Amino acid sequence: MPGPRTASLPGVAALTAVVLALAACGGTEPPAAPDGTSAGLDAAAQPTAAGTVGPTASGATDTAVPETLTFSGRTIDGGAFSGSSLAGKPAVLWFWAAWCTRCRAVADEVAAVQRENAGRVNVVGVAGLGSGAEAMRRFAKQTGIEGFPHLADDDGQIWRRFEVTSQEQYVLIDSAGAVVHSGPLSQTDLRQRVAGLN
Repeated sequence: MPGPRTASLPGVAALTAVVLALAACGGTEPPAAPDGTSAGLDAAAQPTAAGTVGPTASGATDTAVPETLTFSGRTIDGGAFSGSSLAGKPAVLWFWAAWCTRCRAVADEVAAVQRENAGRVNVVGVAGLGSGAEAMRRFAKQTGIEGFPHLADDDGQIWRRFEVTSQEQYVLIDSAGAVVHSGPLSQTDLRQRVAGLN
């Protein structure tokens, strides 16, 4: 006959954690109001599940934010940018550098693709590779690409996130947040692939 069973220390610790969590020991959650919201908070202020954008002031419904789009950065003008703002529509990320002659040569074509697909596809430039803030702004102005956002990513955070290693490359993301292309494209291929994004 086997000997008496004893509880293991990790098992007891796990059980204790569960009991405390269920008992809401020391919790600061406000009491529920009759409509199911937390008392003192309106519906727009209710927390949402991780990975979603909550209701807006206009009452829009939640839009799931794919992991692909959970990044943030600064625009070349210093404004805040959240990748979650791209959720729900296809997106083109154009990786460029201010000193890149190929990037300069295709800038007008990329701007045309953006204009032709405005409202249907988000286009965002991601500048980096030691370009410098002033050179990024100058490049955007000189090439006429100021009609869509450009991120200043000299530290390479977004480049690494999308595994881009050289300039004048594209990352195409469908409306579900899946990367459907990553790499260089001719301008003809860019137009065809963007036309097929959904």
